[in-house]
Amino acid sequence: MTPFHYSFHVRDLQQARTFYARLLGCAEGRSTDHWVDFEFFGHQISVHLGEPSPTSDTGRVESVAVPLPHFGAILGWDVFTALAERLRAAGTQFIIEPYVRYAGAPGEQATMFLRDPSGNALEFKAFRHPQEVFRAQ
Repeated sequence: MTPFHYSFHVRDLQQARTFYARLLGCAEGRSTDHWVDFEFFGHQISVHLGEPSPTSDTGRVESVAVPLPHFGAILGWDVFTALAERLRAAGTQFIIEPYVRYAGAPGEQATMFLRDPSGNALEFKAFRHPQEVFRAQ
């Protein structure tokens, strides 16, 4: 797959560096006094100083309210598990704790939702069978 680029606002670049680089493990790329690029699980994100877009837990996946807007990454199962454990050990407050949905069914996936220090909502997920990422239910 081709990497994507996503750019968004954060309130504090140092907090963003701590969250994205230290906690999530994303390598820092280019930066200025106003923005920082990170390698985000094979993709490029750019955080810029400014006021983040508000999110609200108004999306629905089955009976679960999810924040919109949100972005994230699809990870390998073991990478997802390791990240979830690292986030738990760091005392991360999840919007939705890591769990498995569609267990035993096509599209079985682990997912978790959280916010960065500026309130941007992120979802990380992993598919039990990666070939089912785009499979219709």
